[in-house]
Amino acid sequence: MQHTVNIRLILAGMRQQSRHLPAFLLLELLPAPQHGGALQTALNTRLPGLKADSGAVYRALLRMERDGEIESRWDTSNPGPARRIYAVTSSGQARLAEWKEDISSRRAILDYFLKEYGKLTASQAGTPPAGQDSPPQVQGK
Repeated sequence: MQHTVNIRLILAGMRQQSRHLPAFLLLELLPAPQHGGALQTALNTRLPGLKADSGAVYRALLRMERDGEIESRWDTSNPGPARRIYAVTSSGQARLAEWKEDISSRRAILDYFLKEYGKLTASQAGTPPAGQDSPPQVQGK
């Protein structure tokens, strides 16, 4: 039933990507306010593996605004339809710092996994494994 496992892995990967979407939106908004379409384009250009669709971006922006992490205003200065411009609040800056800690902890765990996996696959290929490393310490919140 390999096909079922692959679908589960794909769906799990999609959920994991959307988990960090608010972090990437805050990061993108920190230097300067932007409208949702520009945010989606920037994320998809800089992080093509993220695959941020417009629905996910706007749902995340709505949640982030409701939670006080961002604020918005309507821009009617350009011809065409008005655009909602989003900016990071001080609460959003604090949340971005929390995201940084969370991602750093996850990265340490994933780096450990990759290192250990590399040792195991190298030893199976006849290469002696490198020195024994201890698991990373996970930082608490």
